Amino acid sequence: MRGFLIAFEGLDQSGKQTQAEGVRTEVVGRGRECRLFSFPDYTTPIGAEIGEALQGSRDYGADVMQLMYVANRHERRVGMMRLLEDGAVVVCDRYLASSIAYGEAQGLDAVWLRDIQRFLPRPDLTILLDIAPETAVRRKAAGRDRYERDLQLLSRVRESYRRQAAQPDWLRLDGERPRAEVSADVISAIATRLAPP
Repeated sequence: MRGFLIAFEGLDQSGKQTQAEGVRTEVVGRGRECRLFSFPDYTTPIGAEIGEALQGSRDYGADVMQLMYVANRHERRVGMMRLLEDGAVVVCDRYLASSIAYGEAQGLDAVWLRDIQRFLPRPDLTILLDIAPETAVRRKAAGRDRYERDLQLLSRVRESYRRQAAQPDWLRLDGERPRAEVSADVISAIATRLAPP
């Protein structure tokens, strides 16, 4: 049985973590191994540095930030590859498309942002939970990081995500709907793709 990599993308507060955890529960319930990764992974050395930057303790350019995000994913690359080789389902809360969306929104070249991630495992399915920036702010009124406070930036990020979602192996869902409705669509999509041939 081949492994399967699912990535959830979208603005903060779009429900990525909730839906990723729901998929893990569903997959494990079907008798398959499933591991959840969340990026940035603040538990690693590079992840800790990213956390400092997002809270304003460090001042890196947009290009350096994206290189750190990619390096942070590489910190988990070997483990992810091993799981996929063993036939597990790997679920990521944020992954490759985040660097493209946020980097592009800050004026970086989308081709370069794809290229620097070419040695990371590719998702079999990317699910965009699409919400408006205003919804993200309403759902998290306090404690927002430097990206979450910039509505114009978030609008550009959303536009990039929507462009990316036109690619094959993407599923764009309206994240403004009730959680249960979104979950039903996610589980339906996963069940179809994980069904035995």
